[in-house]
Amino acid sequence: MASARKPPISIDLTVEAGEWPARRSLRALVQKAVEAALVEVGAATDAPCELGVVFTDDAHIRALNAAWRAKDKPTNVLSFPAFKLSPGDTLPPLLGDIVLAAQTVSREAELEGKPLGHHISHLVIHGLLHLLGHDHEEEGEADRMEALERTALARLAIPDPYA
Repeated sequence: MASARKPPISIDLTVEAGEWPARRSLRALVQKAVEAALVEVGAATDAPCELGVVFTDDAHIRALNAAWRAKDKPTNVLSFPAFKLSPGDTLPPLLGDIVLAAQTVSREAELEGKPLGHHISHLVIHGLLHLLGHDHEEEGEADRMEALERTALARLAIPDPYA
């Protein structure tokens, strides 16, 4: 369900720690990924909306994962919604934060033989879908979420990450 109207989104980008591409490159990747995902889910609003994206290292994301999910290990991306949303809800003024971990993201991209920028874009879309109320705990939910990821990435000419 695609909409041609892009919601006004303000992205607060922070490079906190870790080895990442240049800030300008990250901003372009994030902006395009966010726009593709929002168009794909049909998100539209006339009110401004804010999103935080934090680029950090494995040590910091491990601490966040332990504190918030009781999993004492690094992960590639975490999402922290400002409000509990269900798919299709109106965008709130503040969506929340997406946090990515440098070493894990780089290692995954290398192991999967994909460009780092493609993997970052995928994880931003994945994290944003979580903020928008999508999940992958059950098989049907996972199938729907992965389909949205695939089509949003296709908008960016990025190959299917699940192929």
